[in-house]
Amino acid sequence: MHHAPRRLSGRPLLTEALLLAACLLATPALAQTSGEGLSPTLANIKNTHTVRLGYRESSPPFSFLDHSNRPIGYSLELCEAVVEEIGVEVDDANLKIEYVKVTSDDRIPAVTGNKIDLECGSTTANAERAKLVAFSPLMFVAGTKLMVPKASGVSAVTDLKGKTVVVTKGTTNEQAMHNVDKKSALGLNIVTSPDHEQSYQMLVDGKADAFATDDILLYGLIARHKTQDKYKVTGEYLSYDPYGIMFRKGEPQLAAVVERAFRKLGSNHDLLPLYNKWFIARLPTGEKMGVSISPQLEEAFNVLDDTATK
Repeated sequence: MHHAPRRLSGRPLLTEALLLAACLLATPALAQTSGEGLSPTLANIKNTHTVRLGYRESSPPFSFLDHSNRPIGYSLELCEAVVEEIGVEVDDANLKIEYVKVTSDDRIPAVTGNKIDLECGSTTANAERAKLVAFSPLMFVAGTKLMVPKASGVSAVTDLKGKTVVVTKGTTNEQAMHNVDKKSALGLNIVTSPDHEQSYQMLVDGKADAFATDDILLYGLIARHKTQDKYKVTGEYLSYDPYGIMFRKGEPQLAAVVERAFRKLGSNHDLLPLYNKWFIARLPTGEKMGVSISPQLEEAFNVLDDTATK
């Protein structure tokens, strides 16, 4: 029997659409949970007692390495809450976590090719990617902006006519820059690098005039390198990027578990403190982001609170 998603009165359409998508993903799971019929990912986790989490090396504060090269971050903590919920589902409270490094270029194949179970990074949920993978409820909202040297005088993408822009391979930002280049006939030289740290280094080394990626990742890199005096994040948003945790498509039972983990965090009012820990407070690596929560994200968190009157 399928339960229809509840109608949420007075919620903005965007949030409702994202939530509805999550609900629709999760609905068929109800018929599956009795007996031994675990979906493939959950069955494999039960057999191996291990959940494989994909992490990024340089996407602070979502997913990055601390000073002893241990993967940490906001996305990884959300994934750990999902692992707990998986433990409930497969009846194993002592699941082990195996951390597997992914890049923006290989993260989707890592999910579809069964190298990882959850991708805990800074991944934009969009329709194109949803053909290949499934996404958790919304966990962050970002957008493409530019990092440039403060001394450069660049304040908009149109100031970069004929110049070199570095993007990280396999990101939505790469596509966004090609789109804006065509639309405004800027004649940009768009170059790629394997990960955000290398893209940042290309800017520092003068091999690129700007680095285009999600604004929050740019702030994270500037904070990490303590280069607020040298670099700035500038320009209009060149794309809209809602983030989610990726997992394998076509497993409604797994989708239901992910959804349940997020709803528990939402209903226990754990999401805002978790946000503040990684975006407002000082990070374990010493730097501070100081980025207040956006109204869109706050709204998305409210929607996940089953105790609120709706």
